[in-house]
Amino acid sequence: MRLLRRTNAMTKSLILILGDQLSRTLSPLMTGTKSTDVVLMVEVSEEATYVPHHKKKIAFLFSAMRHFAGALKDDGWTVDYVKLDDDDNAGNFSGEVERAIKRHDPDRVIVTEPGEWRVRQMIDGWSDTFGLPVDVVDDHRFIATHDEFQKWADGRKQLRMEYFYRDMRRKTDLLMTADDEPEGGKWNYDSENRKPPKGGMSFPEPLRVEPDDITQDVLALVGEKFSNHFGDLEPFWFGVTSDHAEAAFDAFVENSLATFGDFQDAMVTDERFLYHAVISHYMNAGLLDPLKICQRVADEYAAGRVPLNAAEGFIRQIIGWREYVRGIYWLKMPDYVDQNFFEADRPLPAFYWSADTDMACIRAAVTQTKEEAYAHHIQRLMITGNFALIAGIDPKHVHEWYLAVYADAYEWVELPNTLGMSQFADGGLLGSKPYASSGNYINKMSDYCKGCRYDVKQKTGDDACPFNPLYWDFLIRNRDKLKDNARLGQIYRNWDRMDADKQNAYLDSAKTCLKTLT
Repeated sequence: MRLLRRTNAMTKSLILILGDQLSRTLSPLMTGTKSTDVVLMVEVSEEATYVPHHKKKIAFLFSAMRHFAGALKDDGWTVDYVKLDDDDNAGNFSGEVERAIKRHDPDRVIVTEPGEWRVRQMIDGWSDTFGLPVDVVDDHRFIATHDEFQKWADGRKQLRMEYFYRDMRRKTDLLMTADDEPEGGKWNYDSENRKPPKGGMSFPEPLRVEPDDITQDVLALVGEKFSNHFGDLEPFWFGVTSDHAEAAFDAFVENSLATFGDFQDAMVTDERFLYHAVISHYMNAGLLDPLKICQRVADEYAAGRVPLNAAEGFIRQIIGWREYVRGIYWLKMPDYVDQNFFEADRPLPAFYWSADTDMACIRAAVTQTKEEAYAHHIQRLMITGNFALIAGIDPKHVHEWYLAVYADAYEWVELPNTLGMSQFADGGLLGSKPYASSGNYINKMSDYCKGCRYDVKQKTGDDACPFNPLYWDFLIRNRDKLKDNARLGQIYRNWDRMDADKQNAYLDSAKTCLKTLT
């Protein structure tokens, strides 16, 4: 890949902008020529249906794309915008680029590197197909290049995010002292960010935007064309412009950032957003600049308005984890999607789509997902992800579900999070141990268990929380694969000290639970 350089002022370029590239700072827009170049943006059914994307996600992207196209026109660009229901819409990127080439007769096609492997493979064949140059240029919205990540990963047996994150802190100078040391003397304050919810807490709502005429048209389109897709379309309150996204981030900084760190792992019934920013869908679509918002958070800490654990925790999620999973994705694809360390093969339970389950925690997480196209990271990791892991659900099925149901989900960020972190399907490339837990963790970090049909304190039997027996069943059926994991040694010793009757009760209860999933 190369940086884009203009060599001929008269060259006419067709600049393709994808739906998650809604940034004016894209290299083709920064270096292009408004008088000659044409920007192409397309709504295509293939991208909306390769998994059954949540209705809200489709509506958010289509409306954001239409607003972005309008802003580019206002800036003086010639924009060729193809709507989903336009006559002769080919339904896929290749067909629409071919039609645009016939309309505009460009000398070349330029596109910023896509975020997903399958789209990159498609684009790589275009030059031969169309008989003209196709330049794929770097996506400068990310901090680490593919080459940088490759060099960092070379020779490492385990690719731990923590060490990569430190390099990103040094590169960006975020929360660093003049002596090139981390603020506060530590790199990571995660141990301070695990407080359970407490009584009397109140939570601000994220910014809600009233749909304008453009968004209303999109909602009608999505309601008609994707009525069989998962999720509630309305009420629709997502912002769809960079101004909306920045206002949403401003509201988070003013109302929630100072408390975000302490309670970022908490879960509360009927409180869907707590102190979370709810901006990942904006950032992943290009409406927010990741480095810019991290600098704002660092400035808030420097001004004494937010504590260090909140600022560091927020920044780590973006320049650490977000950059890291993107690096893993491009380093390990295309084989990564087929990783299945535990050889799990159960189908995804129907309640992941319907929320029809007596488990209060899963019912709450899936209901929220259905209605909002959003759940925060602990709900994803320790509720729906944890259950899928200990129940032995096929990790590819889990991956496809996460990709479909969340407004912020794109394969580059979702796949490593799901297969690697949540399902341990890569055998420990990302995580040092599986994120498996019994109901005790959920009880500690949430109030879900108080309203559940199952008893979290009961370990076995018909009324026991299913997480309790399934946790032990997972560990025992995978003991050969996990017995040498240093972080699980004490847990296996605890099992070995149980009497045979107690062990059998756990395994029998787990077997009964698993029968209900088929």
